[in-house]
Amino acid sequence: MKNPRNIVLFIAQSLDGYIATKEDSLEWLFKVEGEGDNGYSEFYEEIDTIIMGKRTYDWIMKHEKGQFPYKNKDCYVFSRSQLEDTADVKFVNEDIVDFANSLKKEEGKNIWVVGGGELLHTFLKEELLDELFITIAPAIIGDGIPLFKSGNYELDLKLKGTRTFNQFVEIHYTVKK
Repeated sequence: MKNPRNIVLFIAQSLDGYIATKEDSLEWLFKVEGEGDNGYSEFYEEIDTIIMGKRTYDWIMKHEKGQFPYKNKDCYVFSRSQLEDTADVKFVNEDIVDFANSLKKEEGKNIWVVGGGELLHTFLKEELLDELFITIAPAIIGDGIPLFKSGNYELDLKLKGTRTFNQFVEIHYTVKK
């Protein structure tokens, strides 16, 4: 029997729970001294599919100066607008639950939910996540875009492990199903 694909969150947040400032800045994150790539390469080898929201996609394209960084992965961008696919991205405007469950049934490696907040909120609410890798930066930014939006949902988690990367602490949880 083949191994099931997991849907995984791999993300960094400030100590007070924000993934970016209100202005979408990550400068506070880039100031922190890490170690190597803080486990990114190891994680990246375990995935072959990426899911993100349109706002996250736009942010990446702006900050990467139009060079899409995930060229060797299947990438799906959820958007409310009908957009034309690119060589690197398929734009999706369908039911998230059906789409995610369909991806999980395909052969392959794990599936990375890159962001953003709205998309992640749906994945949490619908209990679609299997694992969470949350890296905490030693920074308090006071206000911004929270990793977890308030809402009517709960997830029971099991600690799988912790690691440090200089000033960063990675917490790895599996979701109890």
